[in-house]
Parts: sequence; structure tokens; C-alpha cells
Amino acid sequence: MGVLSLQSSLILLLQVVAAVSILSAAPLAGRRGLLAGGWQPIRDVNDPYINEIAGFAVNEYNKQSRASLKLEKVLSGESQVVAGTNYRLIIAAKDNGTTSRNYQAVVWDKPWMHFRQLTSFKPVTR
Repeated sequence: MGVLSLQSSLILLLQVVAAVSILSAAPLAGRRGLLAGGWQPIRDVNDPYINEIAGFAVNEYNKQSRASLKLEKVLSGESQVVAGTNYRLIIAAKDNGTTSRNYQAVVWDKPWMHFRQLTSFKPVTR
């Protein structure tokens, strides 16, 4: 067998191994809900990091709109893996002691870059 033929065989073998690895991992990813780019439910909305994200969202909204909302709690949320993580949270907040309202906040977070951005903050309509 010549050198060129051996190289071709090795390249083909590597391609087959790579394809088998990808195809065999796909069903596992689907079962665990690890679809890249898809929104996944946040299991523990009481997690301190999730509450930090929610507090950031309220503070940023207050700065941008000159409001004075106070975070009460995170009601539910989802996360999406992008170039970082998007967090879409439903939060309860009060404005100067008024009754609590629900808001949807979306925060883009890249902790390794110390980057966090509020991309959306709006009242939830029922």
C-alpha cells in the first residue's frame, strides 16, 4: 500500500469516527434537553445566581427608565446558550409600595468577560 493510499485511508477513517460520534451523541443531547440555542427551563429560580441576574435586570431598568422598581422574587425563567447565556425571567416587582406586577426581563450574560446586558424588560400582560 502506498503512502498516498495510507493517508487517504486514515483520513476516511477519521471522518467515519467523527460522523459516528456526532450521530451517537445527538439522541443523548435531545433526551437531556441540551439543544444548542433552544430555551431551557430554569429548575431552581431561587438559585442565588438567578436572583443576581434578576436584581441586575431591575437595577438596569430603573437606570434606563428612571423608575424605582424593587425586586420581590423570580417567578419562573428560561435560559438559552448563545455566545454566553440569555436569561428570560418572569419576575415580580413593586414600584414605591404599589401592588406587585409581573415583568419579563431578558438578560445576556457572559461572566468570563464580566459582561451583562439587559436586552428587554416589559410588563407581562395577562
